[in-house]
Amino acid sequence: MHACDLARGALGNNAILGPAQTIINGFAYAHKFRKNGKVAVSMFGEGASNRGEFHEGLNFASIWNLPTIYIISNNRYAISMPKEKQQAIEDLSARAAGYGMPGVSIDGNDVLAVVEAVGEAVKRARSGGGPSLIELKTYRWHGHFEGDPMVYRTKEELEEWKKKDPIARFEKVLLEQGVLTEKDIKDIKAEQLAIVDAAQKFAEESDWPPVEEVYTDVYYLDEGRAQ
Repeated sequence: MHACDLARGALGNNAILGPAQTIINGFAYAHKFRKNGKVAVSMFGEGASNRGEFHEGLNFASIWNLPTIYIISNNRYAISMPKEKQQAIEDLSARAAGYGMPGVSIDGNDVLAVVEAVGEAVKRARSGGGPSLIELKTYRWHGHFEGDPMVYRTKEELEEWKKKDPIARFEKVLLEQGVLTEKDIKDIKAEQLAIVDAAQKFAEESDWPPVEEVYTDVYYLDEGRAQ
């Protein structure tokens, strides 16, 4: 969530996801002003789509015809609140109609469906068609926080959704189409696990940073003044 790589266009995020739908429009407006063909994307949960900033953001993007793509990752639980108790509509993409923009709800566990939907939204934004709203219907396997007892859902529900694992489903497609073999998939997983293990080992074995770095990336100097 807080990972940031400006060179690749990954802006990072603020701690509360709700305001992101207004913040992202600043970047979208900059892209439109510069005519650089880029789009701005904000991804958040179904819970955040209930906040006022969500509606303000969509309204602003619609009025200014900004190249913004809003993606709702509907995992059915906002912290511990089930979707049925927070929204009276089934498809959250229906909210797009109120702001004059296209909206679509798709299977968020279908990798190719996600690629297709987002690809269409990107094309529309780059061609001057304005913003889009995409709802990805998926599920959260783990709790909202480490140690979450998850008493708000059943084990049966979790196991049913695990059968829809998007990685396993996509692996099956790649195998059926002859894009990858079982060995290829095994090698890819081993390679990625090695990267993660190496990163963890580096973190665990590294020295603690010196006290002098406590303010690093917290303040910046502007003409000699700390901001």
